[in-house]
Amino acid sequence: MDTKELLKKVRKIEIKTRRLSDHIFGGEYHSTFKGRGMTFSEVRQYQFGDDVRNIDWNVTARYSEPYIKIFEEERELTMMLMVDISGSELFGTDQQFKNEIVTEIAATLAFSATQNNDKIGLILFSDGIELYIPPKKGRSHVLRIIRELIEFKPKSKLTNIAEALKFLSNVMKKKAIVFVLSDFIAEDYKQNLKIAAGRHDITGIRVYDKHEETIPNLGMVQMEDEETGELVLVNTASKTVRLNYSKYYNEKVNYFKDVFTKSGSGTIDCRVDESYVKKLLGYFKRRG
Repeated sequence: MDTKELLKKVRKIEIKTRRLSDHIFGGEYHSTFKGRGMTFSEVRQYQFGDDVRNIDWNVTARYSEPYIKIFEEERELTMMLMVDISGSELFGTDQQFKNEIVTEIAATLAFSATQNNDKIGLILFSDGIELYIPPKKGRSHVLRIIRELIEFKPKSKLTNIAEALKFLSNVMKKKAIVFVLSDFIAEDYKQNLKIAAGRHDITGIRVYDKHEETIPNLGMVQMEDEETGELVLVNTASKTVRLNYSKYYNEKVNYFKDVFTKSGSGTIDCRVDESYVKKLLGYFKRRG
């Protein structure tokens, strides 16, 4: 992809996702993810309806009329976007590939964080850490993240969510808001998630295509594993083959929901042909 085409794509995503974050998600994000506490701002004269518990008795005694303390939320938060860029993310049978939806969701979340003056960082992972961008503030930083999401070429097509969570725990010592975006066709990340969730506020966003859930009856079909590149002949006419695939797929989905729930983390399911806007808003409102 040449520079002109890349900038055009980045701009298109910015326009769409920034509008969403400005008009919809900014406020929801702010109310869902609280700051670290309240910090003293100023004192002012008491007004009818003010909480009497906030009266500053020293100032009140000095001026012989009631004054109250005003507190503001200490906001400074950090958002980490952890994005699976393995081979399976290139799957798509409708209008968009999974990785395109992932990029839009990540951009929307990043602009929502920017609107609240929070820092945003990025971890791109396959079966290892492909790219780490430390958290920073500002529009230009978000645009860099979007560029990487669009054009970064991973060295591996495999997935290792456990390794990505381990890396998160090592580099982020202070509490962060973490969104893990993947199809979660993986396993054995329970312990690493438990450790990371003990420090961070984690949400898993599962992005999937409805045609991944089952194999249609198409007879003998040559299929390529997106992650290993292996070509195999599959007899899709076999009921056993179709049932075994469905069982395998559902096991991975159930594992995702089970380990995230037990670790105290949130989950969102986003199908590529459905509105991720409604899914994110619904999640923010339930948590807010």
